[in-house]
Amino acid sequence: MYDLIVIGGGPAGVTAALRARELGSTVALVERGYLGGTGSNDGCVPVRVLAKTARALRDAQQFATYGLDAAYPKLDFRRVLDRAQDVVYTMHEKKQLGAHLRNMKVDLYENVGDAAFSARNRIRLGDGTELIGRKFILCVGGHSRRLEFPGSEHAFTYNDVWKLQKLPASLAIVGGGATGVQLASVFNTFGSQTTLLHTGPRLLTVEDESISQAIAAEFKQQGMTIIPEIDGIRRIEPENGLLKLVYGLDEQEQSVLVEAVILSVGWPGNVEKLNLRAAGVQMQGSYIKVDDKLRTTAPHIYAAGDITGRVMLVQTASHQARYAVENALVGSSWHTLHEDIPHGGFTDPEYAGVGLTEAQAREKGGYLVATVPYADMDRAVIDDHTVGFCKLVVDSQTRQIIGVHVVGEQAVEVVQIVAGVMAANMPVERLATIDFAYPTFAGIIGLAARQIALQLNLIPAEAHWQTLSRNRLAEWERTAGGTKTALVAAITNTLN
Repeated sequence: MYDLIVIGGGPAGVTAALRARELGSTVALVERGYLGGTGSNDGCVPVRVLAKTARALRDAQQFATYGLDAAYPKLDFRRVLDRAQDVVYTMHEKKQLGAHLRNMKVDLYENVGDAAFSARNRIRLGDGTELIGRKFILCVGGHSRRLEFPGSEHAFTYNDVWKLQKLPASLAIVGGGATGVQLASVFNTFGSQTTLLHTGPRLLTVEDESISQAIAAEFKQQGMTIIPEIDGIRRIEPENGLLKLVYGLDEQEQSVLVEAVILSVGWPGNVEKLNLRAAGVQMQGSYIKVDDKLRTTAPHIYAAGDITGRVMLVQTASHQARYAVENALVGSSWHTLHEDIPHGGFTDPEYAGVGLTEAQAREKGGYLVATVPYADMDRAVIDDHTVGFCKLVVDSQTRQIIGVHVVGEQAVEVVQIVAGVMAANMPVERLATIDFAYPTFAGIIGLAARQIALQLNLIPAEAHWQTLSRNRLAEWERTAGGTKTALVAAITNTLN
């Protein structure tokens, strides 16, 4: 009998198994297929390769601007997919997960098919092997949701992108969340005429509204068609070698004719084969029900990662795994479940955020906001990437930073800095005094912090300066104004 059996070999499962061995427990790790999970095999890692290719194509448009005389590159779609697969192989070779687990004395059951509970403490693997454990941690991840409608078999999901034989000349993507927006940005840059349909009133509904507005404005300027508030997909019909996607809008049927359709409409948990009832584990919607300690309704079984339905990110999965293991095996954990988790998307432009949105801060009350456009930054002008902004949200009473939202070049990197500041409980006036390297995109954080520090009277200034526009600031990096881009126009209402 094992002290702990971990089901699932992605970031959560591998981390859980290794942490349990650090605590001296006997551990078995069960993976139905290959180690690495979605993130390594067909998620974040290969998709980031596509985003890298798209970014290279975009940068090639600047060749002439920077004195480079070269032809615009021609995309070889199959070679791009091959490169993505090569990077996946390289990542596995780099990590050597199987060897590392075995070296750490984890009993590894890989490529054994689906595991299912046959009793409270017993699981049967797809190859017939039975294992018994005192405690379990479920790290089984999720999968792309398929919708049932006439002709749905003609649609791809996120996981099927790698099966495309050629770049579609036209493409419809259904879903305005992080995955759908990422794929839309990549394929549009690759040259596919892209239509992005979604049911919500705006893209990226979990992000700050200014991010949604900015991304939508830039996507449209790049030639993408965005159709919000559709009333579901009615059907897909083959028509003259293309696919006719029929959807509801304003109580009528509308359609778009494309070469390919990709559905990005959710990420339910992988629970179908687990036979959770035999173990006494209950579901909550599409995910396993857990408490604040990540314990399921069965006291000896915990869960971590996407299957909890909380925050579906690689970094969060690993953190949850450590937390769940310590609660399961030690009875308490020195970790806490993070609330402020930096996240973002490698779209063009990038977006990222951490903490409360402005709308959430408004509900809480007592907050200040400063929004600085990328055009203020000398680095943005140097690199000719002036599209973007940084919005800083601060609690006016505690002076703690409670949120930051960024659109623009290196947005995901910029947000990491503020996430660290928030974790350290640094007040905004301390952030305002940091001398950020020049010229950098990260320097925009200092500008935003100083705007708020001035509003809070934490930076001495004569009273009449408080009534002037944002140009009042004694800043080296600024812009005198000029023609508004589509993005700047979308966020003007958030500026002082």
